Amino acid sequence: MSNTDYDIIVVGAGPSGIFTALELLIKKSKLKIAIFEQGKSLKQRHCPKIHTNKCVNCKPFCNITAGFSGAGAFSDGKLSLSPEVGGNLPYHIDYEKVKSIIDYTDKIYLKYGADTKIEGIDNLDLIKDIRKRAIFAGLKLVDCPIRHIGTEKARELYLKIEDTLLSNGIELFFNHLCDDLLVTNNECKGIIVRNVLNNTKSQYTANTIVMATGRNGAGRLSNMCKNYNITHHAGTVDIGVRVEVRNEIMEEINNALYESKLIGYIPPFNDKVRTFCQNPGGFVSQENYDDGLAIVNGHSYKDHKSDNTNLAILSSHNFKDPFDRPIDYARKVAEMANMLGDGKILVQRYGDIIQGKRTWSHELIRSNITPTLSDAVAGDITSAIPFRPMLNIVNFIKAMDHIVPGFAGNETLLYAPEIKFYSNRIDVDKSFMTNIKNLYVLGDSGGLTRGLMMASVMGVIMADNLLARISI
Repeated sequence: MSNTDYDIIVVGAGPSGIFTALELLIKKSKLKIAIFEQGKSLKQRHCPKIHTNKCVNCKPFCNITAGFSGAGAFSDGKLSLSPEVGGNLPYHIDYEKVKSIIDYTDKIYLKYGADTKIEGIDNLDLIKDIRKRAIFAGLKLVDCPIRHIGTEKARELYLKIEDTLLSNGIELFFNHLCDDLLVTNNECKGIIVRNVLNNTKSQYTANTIVMATGRNGAGRLSNMCKNYNITHHAGTVDIGVRVEVRNEIMEEINNALYESKLIGYIPPFNDKVRTFCQNPGGFVSQENYDDGLAIVNGHSYKDHKSDNTNLAILSSHNFKDPFDRPIDYARKVAEMANMLGDGKILVQRYGDIIQGKRTWSHELIRSNITPTLSDAVAGDITSAIPFRPMLNIVNFIKAMDHIVPGFAGNETLLYAPEIKFYSNRIDVDKSFMTNIKNLYVLGDSGGLTRGLMMASVMGVIMADNLLARISI
């Protein structure tokens, strides 16, 4: 071992960082590994909203988005078991390899308590009929088996993984934010971290630095790219809403697929628009990011159900020169929505959008749909979301109504903003190393993955790459 503090430093304890360390343990590696995470241990992560019924803006970081296992601990815990879903990783390395690693990673999740039931592989005649309706509506139904862990079960599962890492010598530094990199002569030799509890800074060195900061850290990582000339380019910006309808409207698709993954290239602009993160009997939720943004999301429990189903509709946009700050663009959209909602999530009825009017709170009270995000503010999301993505979303909902009659009902609820902060695409080689020697980037923060499974798969591959490099 060289004169360094660690063999490997992982920044971020989300799925990609966790599975890098876990796979190294599985392969009996004796490497000295440290994980630095800005949030808390899973044992200490609790959302006060369960008791207060309103967001209290936890400091220094939101307990839903920061901490061991990242936002995955409080998500609905869906594992997408197809290479077609979850980003561009299969096209960056090898499709068949990613498919194989998904199967391998899925077995690890099963070992730690994931549900053995796979959704979306039965009711084939009904799925065939849904696909036909999607084709008529100009949309594509993507086949993707789903293993649903559930919000409460995901927490239990990741807690077991945290205990495994700790009991096998992995050093976990919680409440430690990576402020900067130590780069000399185009080689990364360590990181500068700040203890967010007492604001003290420390330096740690390692032979390998793995940045796995997730969507929450995408902006900070983007700034590091500029500071150290880490090769990157503007990726896709996803701007959208979280839609909520009664379970009765979505019953057929919920029973057949659990999650409908639908994609369309919607007129008049032919931009890519897709559904994401469907939660039957689920709950709309709020996530707070480091820079104070309130972002809408959704989750579903295994044993506790609501009367509603929610899902995201995301409109994808790509920018060309001279614009190269897609994360900043998306942040501005979110800031506008937050301003109109006085720091809360905005909600508006679909019928009011079509009529060109805002929604009032008394109109929500008399509707058939009771919002599961109880402190969302009734208002006008069209005053915040730009014309092009808003028109894409409205036209996509109209197309969805041909597949799911009633989806475009007057009382259908749209929450905003739903923004995905993975739009900074960092250039990495097949081993995920950047143009800075010994600096690797994993997961959603680098723009290659989306979701729990694909980020976890990237961590497994990272570990195997590191072991192969050491053995050479």
